Amino acid sequence: MSRPANYTPSRRGMMFVLSSPSGAGKTTMSRRLLAEERGITLSVSVTTRPPRPGEVHGRDYYFVDQQKFNQMVAAGELLEHALVFDHYYGTPAQHVMGALARGEDVLFDIDWQGTHQLAEQCRDDLVSVFILPPSLHELERRLRARAQDSDEVVRFRMQKAAQEISHWQEYDYVIVNDDLEEALGSVRAILHGERLKRERQPYLHGFIDILCQVR
Repeated sequence: MSRPANYTPSRRGMMFVLSSPSGAGKTTMSRRLLAEERGITLSVSVTTRPPRPGEVHGRDYYFVDQQKFNQMVAAGELLEHALVFDHYYGTPAQHVMGALARGEDVLFDIDWQGTHQLAEQCRDDLVSVFILPPSLHELERRLRARAQDSDEVVRFRMQKAAQEISHWQEYDYVIVNDDLEEALGSVRAILHGERLKRERQPYLHGFIDILCQVR
């Protein structure tokens, strides 16, 4: 039987968070999801850190000075904000809430501090995934292989990794990224499954009423 003619599915989007220690794979997975999945958009953070080579203002981050960042915090324009590696990061609320209302999922590449703040404010909209490396040795190898940071920065990131990993129990899902394609497949399965949860499909009440009237 075909769907009723006036069947118009719609749903509220969700905040889909990927977190991990630096080098465990969350940024690579985020880029793949955005390139290969429909109906998901990136939450572009504001940050006080300087751009890295190849980064574009408004695409990768909104790069602002400390004064502007403080003004955004004071005005309540950020859903969450945190100090990470000596720089501040935050999520502008307007873009995210507009996307959710349109039924778009919003992807977050943030740390445990930001995730905790989102959970306090928007728990019903939040799905959180923590990505673990297969070992700390492999994590360090990946950090050095990407050749973005000095030896001192790599050592600092490794020192922070244990603290970040200690928050794994605060997440809805946990994935070990031993093989990128397998781990990415698990992330996709979570995304698709969460979209089908009954509470994320409020239109079903009306659809069932219509369905039961069709003979």
